[in-house]
Amino acid sequence: MPSHNYFTSSIGKKQITAITGLGLVGFTAAHLAGNLLILVGADAFNAYGHGLISNPLIYVAEAILLAMFVTHIVMAALVTIQNTAARGKRYYIKNRSGHGETIASMTMPYTGIIMLVFIILHLINFKYGAHYETTVDGVVMRDLFKLVVEYFSNPLYVAWYVFAMIALGLHVGHGLQSSLQTWGLNHPSYTPKVKMISVAYGVLVAIGYSGLAVYCYFLN
Repeated sequence: MPSHNYFTSSIGKKQITAITGLGLVGFTAAHLAGNLLILVGADAFNAYGHGLISNPLIYVAEAILLAMFVTHIVMAALVTIQNTAARGKRYYIKNRSGHGETIASMTMPYTGIIMLVFIILHLINFKYGAHYETTVDGVVMRDLFKLVVEYFSNPLYVAWYVFAMIALGLHVGHGLQSSLQTWGLNHPSYTPKVKMISVAYGVLVAIGYSGLAVYCYFLN
C-alpha cells in the first residue's frame, strides 16, 4: 500500500501540474487562433466573440478553465516548495540532469507569476472592460474589436503586452516539453525533436500574440 495519497505524492503533483499545463497550452493555441480573426476584420472578430459568449456552454468551459488554472498554480507551487525543501535550494537554480538549463527553465516560477498578473489585468481590461456595441448581420453584439484597438492605442499597454507574451512564450515552450517528459515522452531518439517543437511553439505564441498587439496599435 502506498504511504500517501496520489494527490499529495511527488509524482502525483508533478503529473497533475503536467496535465493541467497541457490543457492550458491547448487553450493558448485555441485563443490565439480566435484572436487572429482581428486580421480578418472587425465583423469577423466580433462575430467570433459573440459566438463564444452566447453559447450556454461557455460557463462550463470557463469553470473548467478556471479549475485547470488554479490547480496548475497550486500544484506547481507545491512541487517548487517540495524540491526546495529536498535539495536546500530551488530546483530551477541548479539542474543536475546533465542536460543543462535554459533561460526558460530557470525562470519558470517568475514567468508564471507574470502570467498570473497578466491574466488578472486582462480580465479587468477586456472581459470586464468598456462595453461598446455594434451590429453584424443584423445582430447587436459587443464591439470587442473597438475595445481591443482602443486599448492598444497606448504604447505602454503594447509594451506591457509584448513583455508578458514573451514571458508566456518562455513558459509554455519549456512547460510543453517538461509536461510531455513527465508523462513518459522522454527518449534519446526523439527528445531533441520534442524540445525543438516545444521551443518553436513558444516562439510562435510570443510572436503571434505580440504581433496582434502591435498590429492594433498601428490601426489607431
